[in-house]
Amino acid sequence: MKGRRVLIGVSGGIAAYKVCEVVSTLAKAGVEVRAILTDAAAEFVTPLTFATLCRLGAFTDKDFWEPNHGRPLHILLGEWAEVFVIAPLTANTLAKLAGGFADNLLTNTVLASKCPILLAPAMNTDMWEQPAVQRNWREVLTDGRYHAMSPGTGMLACDRVGAGRMAEPSEILAQIESLLYTKGDRDLAGKRVLISAGGTREYFDPVRFIGNPATGKMGIALARAALHRGAIVTLVHSITGEVPLLGVRSIALTSAEEMRQAMLECFTDADLTVMAAAVADVKPTEYHSQKLPKRSLPDALELTQVPDILAELGRLKQSHQKLIGFAAQTGDIVKPALEKLRVKKLDVIAANAIDKIGSGFGSDTNQAILINAEGKQVEIASCSKLAMAHRLFDFVMEG
Repeated sequence: MKGRRVLIGVSGGIAAYKVCEVVSTLAKAGVEVRAILTDAAAEFVTPLTFATLCRLGAFTDKDFWEPNHGRPLHILLGEWAEVFVIAPLTANTLAKLAGGFADNLLTNTVLASKCPILLAPAMNTDMWEQPAVQRNWREVLTDGRYHAMSPGTGMLACDRVGAGRMAEPSEILAQIESLLYTKGDRDLAGKRVLISAGGTREYFDPVRFIGNPATGKMGIALARAALHRGAIVTLVHSITGEVPLLGVRSIALTSAEEMRQAMLECFTDADLTVMAAAVADVKPTEYHSQKLPKRSLPDALELTQVPDILAELGRLKQSHQKLIGFAAQTGDIVKPALEKLRVKKLDVIAANAIDKIGSGFGSDTNQAILINAEGKQVEIASCSKLAMAHRLFDFVMEG
């Protein structure tokens, strides 16, 4: 994201302090960041704080009226931004956006810009649930420029527990990355996307299992990317260590058989299915309901194969559906991926080397060779897993 341009608009809410992390993380990643603070926002976090974190400056209404910018400041900022984020979005600023008002630097810049705008509301639960606020929210989102990060539920600064909590900085950062990639395009709008994530666990007593190092990061990145591109997303996942994604239907499970049942149940309605989970190939033949003492552990563990979920989905796939698989390999990654693509009747496969640094299980980055059923291959160099997810969807949609 180095060199990309993000404008952060901050309105007057206590969640303004959380936006400092967003700005700081972007700047450290080499993103050019500028900020606009409303007068109310400056009561919570000073413009100097944001100016220091941005490196490129923070602006208030006082700057709006100073004639030393060459051109009107709101025009300069509006034309400069590739993505415009308003966080926290208060009920007051939301009402202004819904009505097309332009009574401060922030709202003038909104009207003077053409880039995608990401909205992250934050307010007291009773305020958020007011019919007028919900009406304004629906009205704003009829404009395709606006992208929503609906508030979460939790303990608020007013000690109320309920809806109104601003999206976490990590989620805001992920959607900024997506918007910089897609430029706001929602090419998966209305599509039903089914994704599996994480490694399954096959227990032979309550505390011991056969498993693998998969963390689910790639599958979660795929779910984020699909959601950001407008899809209706279902995520079938094992233990990932991450909180559920807002706006994504989440089905949590443990074993391969549980994943098989969930995938089969959801597959019929899916337009696009990505099997990113690392599913066990075998499981213990016998399960012991009580923990086995160490002295009672068998010298050899008898194993049996589990059903091949991806192959079963390939047999059930209809002509309007697309099925994508992953092939995590060491050594030659292309030959086994081509065989898997053919045998399991896939439309696309992502072959990725798990024996390379910054690739595969547990890493925040990935690299792959994408191959479709017609034999087309595209090599993706090391990048974030979210970027990889977008490149994969590009490849699928182009095919």
